Amino acid sequence: MTERHTDWDPGTYRRFRGLRLRPALDLLLQIGDPPEGTVVDLGCGEGAVAGPLRARFPGRNILGVDSSPAMLAHAHGYDATRLCDIAHWQPDAAPAVIFSNAALHWLPHHEALFPRLVADLTDGGVLAVQMPRQFHAPSHRLLRDLAQEMFPDRFLFDDWIAPVAPPGAYGRLLAPLGEVDLWETEYLQTLAPVAEGHPVRAFTQSTALRPFAARMGDGELHEFLEAYDEALTIAYPAEADGTVLFPFRRLFLVLTKEGPA
Repeated sequence: MTERHTDWDPGTYRRFRGLRLRPALDLLLQIGDPPEGTVVDLGCGEGAVAGPLRARFPGRNILGVDSSPAMLAHAHGYDATRLCDIAHWQPDAAPAVIFSNAALHWLPHHEALFPRLVADLTDGGVLAVQMPRQFHAPSHRLLRDLAQEMFPDRFLFDDWIAPVAPPGAYGRLLAPLGEVDLWETEYLQTLAPVAEGHPVRAFTQSTALRPFAARMGDGELHEFLEAYDEALTIAYPAEADGTVLFPFRRLFLVLTKEGPA
């Protein structure tokens, strides 16, 4: 089975814009007053946070960086955008803020990535990151379990490690680099009924489900989604009005880089 290329779908992602934007706003509220310099939205997607960043940092140069041409085509409100693999992005000049909402969990080797991002900042600059830490919840665990069960020739998770570590790991990693504020929030999201499939599947379809779907043919994907919907119905039963309560855990960190001694 050849893996098919799939860019991000802005329309599908936008269906839950409010639920995805709230963590970004919660993160933004915890950033203090950084030094002068550019504000970078790393993994900016379709630019949902451009307006809030502009309101929080008026007069600043704001740069949006993303690897998806489809998403960047909708990313308005920045002074400039840059299409590149965010794992290898390097600033032209040391920014004052690197802001990243729900993007860095797609990248490996956080033990090297996060210190590098801090090193890129100007003295006194801020690294502000939000990442889902939902990987052991049924919404994400069922994707792995079903894929390995149905397609063992393609999916093997015996040695799988969650892409986002517990908060303490980031605290220990980043404490020598500056002042660190770390916390987790579990949002109890209410999902409305959808025309096709389970509401949680509609939520994960534009994010966590993408790499699984990319490795399946159309018929295989249809079979997989049916099994996923059935399992989700048990894990996340509908309320009397048809809505589904969907707890979702997210990790936040704000690091203020140490200035010169």
